[in-house]
Amino acid sequence: MTDSKSSRPTAKRPPPPIPVSILTGFLGAGKTTLLNELLQDPGLAGTLVLINEFGEIGLDHLFVEAIDRDMMLMASGCLCCTIRGELIDTLEDILRRRDNNRIAAFNRVLIETTGLADPAPVMQTFMQHPYLSMRFYPETLVTVVDALTGATSLDTHPEAVKQAAMADRIVISKVDMAEGSGAGTELEALHQRLADLNPGAELIEKRPGTISAATLFDGSLYDPSGKSADVSRWLQAEAVEAHATGHDHMHHDHEHAHDPNRHDAHVRACCLRAATPLNPANFELFIEMVRKVHGQHLLRVKGIVALADDPGRPLVIHGVQHIFHPPVRLQQWPTADRTTRLVCILHDLDPAHIAGLWDAFNGGIAIDRPDAAGLADNPLKPNSGGLLA
Repeated sequence: MTDSKSSRPTAKRPPPPIPVSILTGFLGAGKTTLLNELLQDPGLAGTLVLINEFGEIGLDHLFVEAIDRDMMLMASGCLCCTIRGELIDTLEDILRRRDNNRIAAFNRVLIETTGLADPAPVMQTFMQHPYLSMRFYPETLVTVVDALTGATSLDTHPEAVKQAAMADRIVISKVDMAEGSGAGTELEALHQRLADLNPGAELIEKRPGTISAATLFDGSLYDPSGKSADVSRWLQAEAVEAHATGHDHMHHDHEHAHDPNRHDAHVRACCLRAATPLNPANFELFIEMVRKVHGQHLLRVKGIVALADDPGRPLVIHGVQHIFHPPVRLQQWPTADRTTRLVCILHDLDPAHIAGLWDAFNGGIAIDRPDAAGLADNPLKPNSGGLLA
């Protein structure tokens, strides 16, 4: 295909990237029950659902058309596919079938993990792969927590802590059973514990009429399309900052408030801010330093950044441990707030240390943080192909 004006071949534009959401939760939390309900929601029409086994999905109440032995079309308009082999192979195969019109086009992917899954590798699958990172972008991580046994799971299983700590939204299931058994106080304590663990996540009690596809999955900021992005819902920076202030006060007044032996005591959240646009080179050095030296401690990093080279078009970044999705420039700021905000969920890493690095690389810009600690011991070695390359 050529351009009639220049007689030069025109580059074929890649199709718009497809949002990917993840539904996770510890064993018995009720995520499959939730998925069964969501499959009846018209809001999931056009969604490709990746599940481990069809046997766990209640198909009796759904009209199902078999496409092949690995995929079924639901009456709701969802395509459901079992995950066979590596997730990368599954996603590549599905894209080939979609691009060749062998299956209906879909506008969202929803992945249900196993109860013991660490969500980090699942997210990294489509964030670091050269091709998949162009065709998909991370939308929402939803974690289901059982109102009756959630506290016990957090106490005894680090996987449950990680699932909740990384979530954008946390659905508390079996609320009616907890209230019916007189466990109202325990439910309130679970609310507080989850808010301490992940202050940036929305807590949603699963009650009749409260759960929908729009409630759980819409509102991603990481959307390269032209539509207005919901920055407040995606980033939840103010909630993280408010919690940090209250937590520091509680910590100083009540040193015994947290049991250091609990798994979730190792998880901390912080929000870094900058009121003026950042030097692009300094910002990239900061990200490279953090992910190379402290990558294993970064459960999640997401932010909207004003860079001095083009302050009217903010950069959206999203990382899981040392893997960052290719950043995207929005065409404009989604709200009147044009400050840089970076939310970090950390494991076994003092937020003051990250804040100290932020201060150092950005010229001592004032940010919302505890007192800063020193710089990392290992200096960053320049490399090509960094985050902003």
